Amino acid sequence: MVNQISPERLADMIDSNESFTLVDTRPEDSYEGWRIHGAENIPFGPDNEIGDEELERVEEAKDGETVVAICGKGLTSTPFSFELEQHGYDDVSVVKGGMEDWSKVYEVVPVETENDDLVVLQLQRRAKGCLGYIVGSRDAESAVVVDATRQTDQFKIVAEEAGLTIERVLDTHVHADHISGGPKLADELDVPYHLGEHASERGVEYDYEPLADGETIELGEIEIEALHTPGHTSEMVNYLVDGEALLTGDTLFVESVGRTELQFGDEDAARGAELLYESIHDTILELPEETRILPGHVSVTEDNRYEVGSPGELIVARLGDLRDDLDLLGLDEDEFVDRLVDNAPDKPPNYERVIEINTGSEPPEDESEATELELGPNNCAA
Repeated sequence: MVNQISPERLADMIDSNESFTLVDTRPEDSYEGWRIHGAENIPFGPDNEIGDEELERVEEAKDGETVVAICGKGLTSTPFSFELEQHGYDDVSVVKGGMEDWSKVYEVVPVETENDDLVVLQLQRRAKGCLGYIVGSRDAESAVVVDATRQTDQFKIVAEEAGLTIERVLDTHVHADHISGGPKLADELDVPYHLGEHASERGVEYDYEPLADGETIELGEIEIEALHTPGHTSEMVNYLVDGEALLTGDTLFVESVGRTELQFGDEDAARGAELLYESIHDTILELPEETRILPGHVSVTEDNRYEVGSPGELIVARLGDLRDDLDLLGLDEDEFVDRLVDNAPDKPPNYERVIEINTGSEPPEDESEATELELGPNNCAA
């Protein structure tokens, strides 16, 4: 009988370099657009039968005795695995929920802090590269969540395990690549939801409490300061945590900076780039070199690998190191603007629809639409 494994178990197998063969049974175009590194694509429909060609391809790809099959939702990988069993394969597994559930796998990584009272936890949504945070005070036993993703239970569970009560939910900006879980989490917990004060310019219809530039939130003795950093979006804020770490959203990543045309459009992308240059040089780079940069994303390749670091490793950089090493930060303003405008990557799929949802103007039709909109990696870096 075919064994089912969870996507979390698949992640463990990948990370521990277990010997197994991963077969992706989705159509070729779906596979090419987004896949797991090392997966062999053998398209298989629900009414198909495995022939000699498919068996040859499985044998050619085999790395060890175990075969693991994955598809979009588990609907074609299961009959594919049954077929393999009929042909003598006796160690075959199917990933429960397929790529859809793979997109919901999280790792939780603690951030070392100088202040023993300060707790910072980075929640990595592995398949998309989304990075959310729980920031709290051990003494006060209270916390805020920053840039929650749609799987809000992940944040509630992690906070509870850390002995923290979530008192507020913050977003750095109106996201374009994934559906924010911020309004939902705040509603579930009956706590305030915050965006920067310039979110009023984006037509946000969710109830939120605006944070002005320089305004602070206190968790016991811990202070979180909102810094207005427009560029990626007009309302973007970064959160300076107790003077130690800066949660930069999509302003500054550890490998790049945020793109600017998703809100501003191709025609006004240069204006967004000018704002971003000013935010980086007049606000962020004015902070101490030891400030740790904790971004809202890490870039993910089409075959599901991090551009920097690895899942389960902290995605962080020292500000002084980024100043020295990140080429974009060494450009003058004209060069910076030209680079961002002339080299913009492909836009995230469905980004206009995602923005509609994240402003509250047009909620998703149902869970199925929300899931479909979020499939694939983020594409927010310039």
